[in-house]
Amino acid sequence: MNILDIIHNKVPEALKALYDLDIPAQNLVINVTNKEFEGDYTVVTFPFTKQAKKRPDQIAQEMGEYLLEHVDEFEKFNVVKGFLNLTVGDSYWKSFLGTILDNDDYGKANPNGQKALVEFSSPNTNKPLHLGHIRNILLGWSMAKILKASGSEVVKTQIINDRGIAICKSMLAWEKFGEGKTPESEDVKSDHFVGHWYVIFETKFKEEYNNWQKTDEAKKLLSEKEVKEENIDAFFKKYKNEYFNQYSQLGKEAKSMLLKWEDGDPATRQLWQKMNGWVYNGFEVTYKDLGVDFDLLYYESNTYLLGKDIIMDGLEKGIFYKKEDGSIWIDLEDQKMDHKLVLRSDGTSVYMTQDIGTAHERFKNHGTEKMIYVVADEQNYHFKALFAILEKLGEPYAQGCHHLSYGMVNLPTGRMKSREGTVVDADDLMEVVIKEAADSAKEIGALAGLPEEEQNNIFRQIGMAALKFFIIKVSPRKSMIFDPTESVDMQGQTGPYVQNAGVRCRSILRKLGEYDKSRIKDYTEIQAPEKELLQLLHSYPEVIQEAAREYDPSHVANFCYALAKNFHKFFNSGLSVIRAETEDAKAFRAALTESTLNTLISSMDLLGIEIPKRM
Repeated sequence: MNILDIIHNKVPEALKALYDLDIPAQNLVINVTNKEFEGDYTVVTFPFTKQAKKRPDQIAQEMGEYLLEHVDEFEKFNVVKGFLNLTVGDSYWKSFLGTILDNDDYGKANPNGQKALVEFSSPNTNKPLHLGHIRNILLGWSMAKILKASGSEVVKTQIINDRGIAICKSMLAWEKFGEGKTPESEDVKSDHFVGHWYVIFETKFKEEYNNWQKTDEAKKLLSEKEVKEENIDAFFKKYKNEYFNQYSQLGKEAKSMLLKWEDGDPATRQLWQKMNGWVYNGFEVTYKDLGVDFDLLYYESNTYLLGKDIIMDGLEKGIFYKKEDGSIWIDLEDQKMDHKLVLRSDGTSVYMTQDIGTAHERFKNHGTEKMIYVVADEQNYHFKALFAILEKLGEPYAQGCHHLSYGMVNLPTGRMKSREGTVVDADDLMEVVIKEAADSAKEIGALAGLPEEEQNNIFRQIGMAALKFFIIKVSPRKSMIFDPTESVDMQGQTGPYVQNAGVRCRSILRKLGEYDKSRIKDYTEIQAPEKELLQLLHSYPEVIQEAAREYDPSHVANFCYALAKNFHKFFNSGLSVIRAETEDAKAFRAALTESTLNTLISSMDLLGIEIPKRM
């Protein structure tokens, strides 16, 4: 039992014994003691004053005396107003250090019997993965690892959006203008190649639209709409989608291609399979470079057919209702939402239909009680409505659904637009941060003596740490700006800074060699920098649980930074490991260094980040 469990058990016991109060452990307020006061953990006594009929400081004093008498782990206490500051004895910390030292699974919980599915990435097959996808992928991958570490069985999945008008735009552009070119003939990464034709389509469409605006047909429309001359540009900007659907020749051909696809036209399907194959090959390279993989794949070309039976069954039960035009809806006003379309009048599905069907299918096939959808905050309303519908349908997993919503990520130069080809591709961004890392490392010259291949591997590890940590350290709900140069700063709250702490640990242990672990227990007078490290190491299991409960990997990133920062502080405190004043001190500090390294490796792995051997 760790010290926090002891406090949560013994404080209610003290309140019962002293004041005959029955206070649940979950109602206690317990914090790490503020550094300006003596102590390790603080119990707040203000909430008990009314029932105990005593002042907060009296309760703290009496409770401190009780705990000191009944709990061997406490060495002393002090009272500051209504705050009881408890000091944990050195024997506990030495025992704790010895327990975690050779525990490869420290921090990770035993299986809890729960099964969770995490859906992330879910790209379109008309363009390569970009910066926005990177935030999605890193959050999803890290969340899956954290949930697994917290005790859940985890399935990692994605829905690949492989059908629809956007995919047909790329296909049509290649068919009309591609002249038989291939990724191989152009020596271009295959998903980038397909994304190029999506941009070409939009460029050609823009030319067509600009030319149409000068025609008599467009002038007639302006007259009918009574558009003033100073408002013409604004009108055409808003009218773009209407033009695509009504007048555009390219739009007509793209929609025709989509209809052919839906009818199973062999030539269209063959082209679709060829171009999607190119994209999948490109995606696989990017995923490998990011260090992620999936257990299960869904394709929208299959899932778009799901959900209709559930809707019709729900209609019979009165959960849904039908309008005069034959469309089917659900009333969500009791959930403070509006009425939501779930099936069109012609019987075709909408995204909500597919999502209802897919969720049902996943539970049926995999028994996942939790489903975590990693999707940008633009879809907040959609998922709120989806979860409400699943509850009304009585789906047993409905309460376990969670939308891991995240804000937009941009570069210092501003927003990105895929239609205009101004998106920063994931591959290019990885190349940039790795180059930043290489330039920074070469300037320092610390790796100069290593073989080129080993140097390049370390540059990759540093660059990827910079990218991943910078993105994950921000709470998902916040929008953010990713700055490649700032991300590799060795002095800031960055991945390389944390890696450097791990490298420093390795260097100390390498120079020290073997040490006598049995002498840890004989060390006396644990110093403040050592205590701070021990408390952080002690909190690691709860950090994992908190990140899992709140679906927020930034808790783990912030823990990594705090641990690294405190180790650097310990290193610079004058408490030498190699030249320790006694063999007992050497063993204790070596064990503390080794445990810090192990925990840094473990916690950074939850973010998908490696600790290099040298930097």
